[in-house]
Amino acid sequence: MDRAPRILLLFTVISSLCFVPYSSAQTCKSQSLTSNLQFRSCNDLPVLNSFLHWTYDTSSGKLQMAYRHTGVSASTWVSWAINPDGISSAMIGAQALVAVPQSGSGGGMRVYKSKIDSYSTTLPEGDLKYNVTELSVTYENEEVTIYATWTLPNNMTTINQVWQAGPASGSSPQRHSTTNSDNLNSKGTLDLLSGTSQSTGGGNSRLRRRNVHGVLNAVSWGILMPMGAIIARYLKVFKSADPAWFYLHVTCQTSAYIVGVAGWGTGLKLGSDSKGVTQNPHRNIGIALFCLGTLQVFALLLRPKKDHKYRLYWNIYHHSIGYAVIILSVINIYEGFDILEPEEIWKRAYTGVIIALGAVAVLLEAYTWFFVLTRKSSESKDTYGVNGAATNGVNGNGSRPHHEV
Repeated sequence: MDRAPRILLLFTVISSLCFVPYSSAQTCKSQSLTSNLQFRSCNDLPVLNSFLHWTYDTSSGKLQMAYRHTGVSASTWVSWAINPDGISSAMIGAQALVAVPQSGSGGGMRVYKSKIDSYSTTLPEGDLKYNVTELSVTYENEEVTIYATWTLPNNMTTINQVWQAGPASGSSPQRHSTTNSDNLNSKGTLDLLSGTSQSTGGGNSRLRRRNVHGVLNAVSWGILMPMGAIIARYLKVFKSADPAWFYLHVTCQTSAYIVGVAGWGTGLKLGSDSKGVTQNPHRNIGIALFCLGTLQVFALLLRPKKDHKYRLYWNIYHHSIGYAVIILSVINIYEGFDILEPEEIWKRAYTGVIIALGAVAVLLEAYTWFFVLTRKSSESKDTYGVNGAATNGVNGNGSRPHHEV
């Protein structure tokens, strides 16, 4: 009768023993470094499975440190940096120590110094603002530890630290994720004397603005604009829809332009806040869309009457600019997807919307051609009579059509 409680107790004990090593491995104070160096202070960094150990001598300005990063695959680079310019610009201006996979070393790592002046696909080697000695790296059990001794100004007791990780192609670091919240929040200040640190949440705010920018532009340029074009092209052939189709078209396109300008403005703000980050194709297409959309708004104010001699040229201009805006909008939205790297479901959802709008346009194109040809055929019969003779509304037998009786 008491066998089940004993089994349950044994299972509880074993489970507890299994979780103890895992929990203790997640704090810097319980870690033993392979170099057997002893450090006075340590800090559990809030993101990216990272830890910092250090000893700081105020009289000499010597900062002896070990940066430990766990869960690192053989195709990943990691770095730790001091940014004297502040943490608002993240990696720009950072004095970094970078560990990358070493090709031909059987899974080892090498470490080098890199002064980061701009965002690029690689982190170039170069001298730092501060003197760094005793630089080394270890890689064991998917854990990278960078060791170094920095010589800092004597009055520098608080530093701006930045740590990062990203994919490597061979031994060359590639750009880390620009949408993952951990990569965006891997920065903060550290008091070398007290050991207190403060991380920044600016990454979440920037990510929110990027998402708002994407949604506004996808809805305006990418959905409302094509819908407005469909309304104008296919509803105006029905006399019963005149002038309702025109007001629907203007409302749809004006709303798209207003929302699109808001999205364009958030893009400008993101660009000004992201120093060194340049998305040239996306930015250039966005500027072109804003200019073309503005021209369309002014074209509405200069729209000639239907019987005006310049109306044909205005129609050509208006249609050409409109279709150019739609094509560029779709292209730029997919450029935005590549930059934001959202979950695949969002890209698929927008693709589904575009396919649905295209299918609707194809069906309406076929139907309107059928409707127009049928109406022309009917008008031809009314004009020439049933037997084809031009009788000015009189049938071949001399009588009038039934609907005019």
